[in-house]
Amino acid sequence: MRTPLYSSLSALLLAFASLHAEEDPRLPRLEAADNARVAAFRSGDSVALNAVLSNELRYAHSSGAVDSKESLIQLISSGKTKYTDYNYEERKFTFPAPKIALMSGRTHVRAETANGVMDGVLSFLAVWREEADGQWKFLAWQSCRLPVPAP
Repeated sequence: MRTPLYSSLSALLLAFASLHAEEDPRLPRLEAADNARVAAFRSGDSVALNAVLSNELRYAHSSGAVDSKESLIQLISSGKTKYTDYNYEERKFTFPAPKIALMSGRTHVRAETANGVMDGVLSFLAVWREEADGQWKFLAWQSCRLPVPAP
């Protein structure tokens, strides 16, 4: 038999769970912006890259090389680096400040570069910023290659 205390606690827990289950209204726009970024990386489309990247971009590759918006667009659109695979294993967004979103997770990336093929899983932290035009722009990226698990 349920007691009034049990019923009250159950109702409170359900209310708390539903509050946290609600999706942040910024999340669909951010996911769409990031999906557009990944598609632009894969296609090498300089117009699409220009639209999604912030003018203040700082892109630190897992190799340690760092690119600006201009140098990254040149690198990708010229075909010097071609992203052939880009699949998230985990992608999470948090909102630490107004108009700022952090994106973290792991992604499997395969890219053909002047130095050969990079094929591995990256752990990453990225920053998105809602800019003056009301659009989310890709502001920063930092990643590291994860070791291949032992057999």
